[in-house]
Amino acid sequence: MVKKQTAGRENLGEFAPKFAELNDDVLFGEVWSREEQMSLHDRSLITVSSLLTQGVPQLEAHMKIAKQNGVSKNEMVELITHLSFYTGWPKAWTAFEIAKEIYGDNE
Repeated sequence: MVKKQTAGRENLGEFAPKFAELNDDVLFGEVWSREEQMSLHDRSLITVSSLLTQGVPQLEAHMKIAKQNGVSKNEMVELITHLSFYTGWPKAWTAFEIAKEIYGDNE
């Protein structure tokens, strides 16, 4: 089950209230909650893949969410390895550094 998202309101609620509402209520509240159509595990794999290819800072937060959603260390390593040839070696190195922090060396 999707955890109630409040990051939008906490970080941008007063500055950009509509964006915060869309983030929390629509993206996470409506789209991510469609678990009958696609599991949180699979949504996380897709989201991490997209963010990795873009090289954006949200990658770290979504890797943490992916781990919570059951994406294993081995799956994450395979995802990054596979995408390295499509997205670029430097982005893969960065993604591996983030994954090492989140998953640790022993998992």
